[in-house]
Amino acid sequence: MGSQVLIASLSTTPQSSIASSSSRIQHTLAQRNHIPAHVYKHPAAILLELCTSMEELHQIIPLIVKNGLYEEHLFQTKLVSLFCRYGSLTEATRVFDSIEDKNDAVYHTMLKGYAQNSSIFDGFSFFCRMMDDGVQPVVYNFTYLLKGCGESCLVRKGKEVHAQLILNGHGGDVYAMTCIVNMYAKCRLIDDAYKVFVRFPERDLVCWNTIIAGYAQNGLAGRAIELVSQMQGEGLRPDPITIISVLPAVGNIGHLRVGKSIHGYVFRCGYERHANVSTALVDMYLKCGSLCIGRVIFDKMCGRNVVSWNIMIDGYAQNGDSAEALMLFEKMLDDGVKPTGVTIMAALHACADSVDLERGQFIHRLVNELGLHPDVSVMNSLISMYCKCKRVDIAAEIFKNLKGRTLVSWNAMILGYAQNGRVIDALNHFRHMKLQNIEPDSFTMVSIIAAVSELSILCQGKWIHGLVTRTCLDGNVFVKTALVDMYAKCGAISTARKLFDLMDERHVTTWNAMIDGYGTHGCGRDAIELFREMENGDVKPNNITFLCIISACSHSGFVEEGIRYFSIMKEKYGIESTMDHYGAMVDLLGRSGRLNEAWNFILNMPVEPEINVFGAMLGASKIHKNVELGEMAANRLFKLNPNDGGYYVLLANMYASASISWHSHSKKIYAFLETLIDRIKAAGYVSDTDSIHDVEDDLQEQMVNTHSEKLAIAFGLLNTRPGTPIHIRKNLRVCGDCHTATKFISLVEQREIVVRDLHRFHHFKNGTCSCGDYW
Repeated sequence: MGSQVLIASLSTTPQSSIASSSSRIQHTLAQRNHIPAHVYKHPAAILLELCTSMEELHQIIPLIVKNGLYEEHLFQTKLVSLFCRYGSLTEATRVFDSIEDKNDAVYHTMLKGYAQNSSIFDGFSFFCRMMDDGVQPVVYNFTYLLKGCGESCLVRKGKEVHAQLILNGHGGDVYAMTCIVNMYAKCRLIDDAYKVFVRFPERDLVCWNTIIAGYAQNGLAGRAIELVSQMQGEGLRPDPITIISVLPAVGNIGHLRVGKSIHGYVFRCGYERHANVSTALVDMYLKCGSLCIGRVIFDKMCGRNVVSWNIMIDGYAQNGDSAEALMLFEKMLDDGVKPTGVTIMAALHACADSVDLERGQFIHRLVNELGLHPDVSVMNSLISMYCKCKRVDIAAEIFKNLKGRTLVSWNAMILGYAQNGRVIDALNHFRHMKLQNIEPDSFTMVSIIAAVSELSILCQGKWIHGLVTRTCLDGNVFVKTALVDMYAKCGAISTARKLFDLMDERHVTTWNAMIDGYGTHGCGRDAIELFREMENGDVKPNNITFLCIISACSHSGFVEEGIRYFSIMKEKYGIESTMDHYGAMVDLLGRSGRLNEAWNFILNMPVEPEINVFGAMLGASKIHKNVELGEMAANRLFKLNPNDGGYYVLLANMYASASISWHSHSKKIYAFLETLIDRIKAAGYVSDTDSIHDVEDDLQEQMVNTHSEKLAIAFGLLNTRPGTPIHIRKNLRVCGDCHTATKFISLVEQREIVVRDLHRFHHFKNGTCSCGDYW
């Protein structure tokens, strides 16, 4: 939107530049004096003035040739101008080269064509040719080149044009200097733009709008807003272009109060009737999270266009209301508004967030019908949608057939594989990307680090850390945060903390990763201390922070602390509880044995409890063998999700058990485990066979003694040096008997054993576990 503002601004000649252009006007009149009057009145000349397309132009040319007018300068210049306007630089050049006695006007017209339809380098080449041919440049020649320099971020070339403007005596031309300001702003040199701006002997509304838009587009929203006030102090009133320039900046920083103030000004000036102003207001309100106000303005708009619809759909999608975003998308189609690629991407975002595969597939068909399949950005959005909807196979097929893949395409597939648990595919895809000589960015590394985290293999984690360092991405706060999370998930919690302490900048997600890491490792006290440190700093906790700290308290038995954090979340920080927070509180109370409190908490929730809340209640009831409350929770779960067999298994007190059915050292492992069980029994271990029913007592003990955790530990003890820590990973919750047995094994073997189960880490050492038996 901002770029449209600048184009509109620069296409308006300021009053102060009229005098400086008078000589150019006289020059043109002098040339016209040599053209016979009948030429201007000829029907072909009139038709050229009325021409609106390339097709019409080709129909007029035979008439020009037939009447012997092709050699007239008027027709030649007009033909060059029209061919350039309709994007045919080849035909414009053919006409230009055929002119024997070229006047200055045709050179200026041809330069404009190069600037608009070719690379900026071609434009500079033609400018040099023009100078070699002895044509004196005019101010607009320079402005054409400046526009190209700004769009291509060619700072050096732009500075050369700036120097030429000064040398040719145009330093006082407000229009030319405004173009200089625009060029520097587009090249991200906003300070240089401002230095030019403040030297203006007089400043009109156009140059103010240009510098305001420059600051807004460079992410300096606060400064853009200040300049609007400064402009008013100099007696100039903001016009619709000013409003359109500054409103996106207000939205980007979420400054709702300022946005409402601007809205009031718009209303008083009657600017609401401008569709672009109303659209900018809608965009600002949506970015500030005020969907209701934005919707009211949108519904009242008379001239809604596709841009307005796009902003509304994307606004709802970005604010998490996917259902409303998709409803608006359907209404847009019903109203006969043709979607653009931007519309499709916003709608796909909503489908992805709501995991709505059916609508996503409908939009995919629409993409093909609209002919948008060559648009790589649209196809990237399709890949992301299918990955989030658990159809990574379709996403991979789209990627395979995608022409012109970008880094975003590769990133989408890597993240998709990681999100769907296909870690090896994610790593292989990453290696294939490297073989294609495509350099990763911070998003790539965050995605691949997340994949490595799922493997929970420390050596892989160190490999990816080394790669991050070699690619010079270790300074990115989000990459470092991902590394902190990865080390915690790989069992190296102390390494995660060292990396955390070395970070110069920490985002709220960084604090969350470290607090959550302490929680999953049973280091509740460390998590609480870190949370207190966060409260005293500049970064304030968000809803995820509270979820992490309550969970950490739950896993370490700090019930009162967890209850307090749940209270201050709303009272001190104004953060509303989500269903995940309610589930965490039920887990906190239930895990500690306060089952009646947990059930009463559920009954008194201000919203209808969902699956995760009753799931936490069922799990706690299982731990503390409260069949009555377990059945009550299970009955509610069966109504909410009758197809999830996991809850039936949990209610039946059955744990899936996996054994090593074949291994080259199976006999040795089982024999060693039998000896190990005898040793820990001598140290006080007693088998817990409560989880096995309907079999004989001796078989019950045999079954628990050969659980997968014990077999894995035995294998580790046999194949590692004495004193080496052992890391075990399982995809189910650790059973009570294995938990007790592992404590005794760590004691008799004098080994540290780290077990990662479905929910957390257990560090066993010297007969104790880091969880304190809360898990």
